[in-house]
Amino acid sequence: MKLFSNEIVFRGHPDKVCDQISAAILDECLKQDKTSRCGIETVGGKGIIFITGEVTTKADINVEEIAKRVLRDIGYENDYQIIDNIGKQSSDIALGTNDEVAGAGDQGMMFGYGCNDTKEMLPLAMVILQKLAQKYDELVHTNEDFYPDGKAQITGIYDDEFKLVKIKDFTISYNNSETNRDVTDKILKDYVTDLCKGYGIEIDRFLINPTGKFLIGGFEGDAGLTGRKIVVDAYQSFANVGGGNMNGKDPTKVDLSGAYIARKFARELIVKHDLKWCEVQISYAIGLRTPLAIYIDSDKGNITPEEEMYVRAEPRNIINELKLLEVNYEERAKFGHFRD
Repeated sequence: MKLFSNEIVFRGHPDKVCDQISAAILDECLKQDKTSRCGIETVGGKGIIFITGEVTTKADINVEEIAKRVLRDIGYENDYQIIDNIGKQSSDIALGTNDEVAGAGDQGMMFGYGCNDTKEMLPLAMVILQKLAQKYDELVHTNEDFYPDGKAQITGIYDDEFKLVKIKDFTISYNNSETNRDVTDKILKDYVTDLCKGYGIEIDRFLINPTGKFLIGGFEGDAGLTGRKIVVDAYQSFANVGGGNMNGKDPTKVDLSGAYIARKFARELIVKHDLKWCEVQISYAIGLRTPLAIYIDSDKGNITPEEEMYVRAEPRNIINELKLLEVNYEERAKFGHFRD
């Protein structure tokens, strides 16, 4: 038996708020101009939200309005000072990523993962936390005692085939009014218990707000930054993670598109080879169209990539195959990019 932990942050966590603001600005750019090139970063704290990065677009956007709309949607007040510090993408980068060259928007390695634990082809503990995060967002908008900030963690007991057998500790830290803790704690415990029971999983212990109190949250309690939750955005530590953030970047940036196609490859290979799990690494050089390498690992050992994969993994082909110019990236930034 093994102990293994995974974590999610709720939609109102300061880092996740910044992810959603960056993604919402990207969405608006792509909605108006499909050729937009974006690398948007947001930082927030103590009444100020600072938005920077590089954008080259024909879109006419109001960064302040978008940021305040996202804050309202999450459940926060929108009386923050918004500072727009966005500049244009470097012309040096554009030399290798324009529509004629269609090269990768950055160098680096991206990972995709899948397993046969659930219908989503994701680890069961990861699916449980994603469902909890979505339920928590619902509670924030229907019960005034729940505030947006928070996070949750599962420490699971796994068998020798790395299947979840039982949850040793289910930790939830959630921002709340502190006036009806018995009621709000019970709502969360009951939801999680029933959810896990549906999967045949028992919970040994709950740890709810282990410090005892979580009244001060959001940007008053902590600063936030785009891209600081790349593990949550990907596979919650069940797989390797590349160095790049996926939020606020247009799909010519392989941090985003490379990770998306690697996930699709992993899912396809699980079905084709009847695998229990599969992890795909794809590496790129900035400005070059074809990946440098594709590495595939699985419970049955290494798998040699087909040549067709190298063609499919070219940025322009990924964008077309997965229709990445039509994706709602703000929605993906809320609870994790890979949920199905």
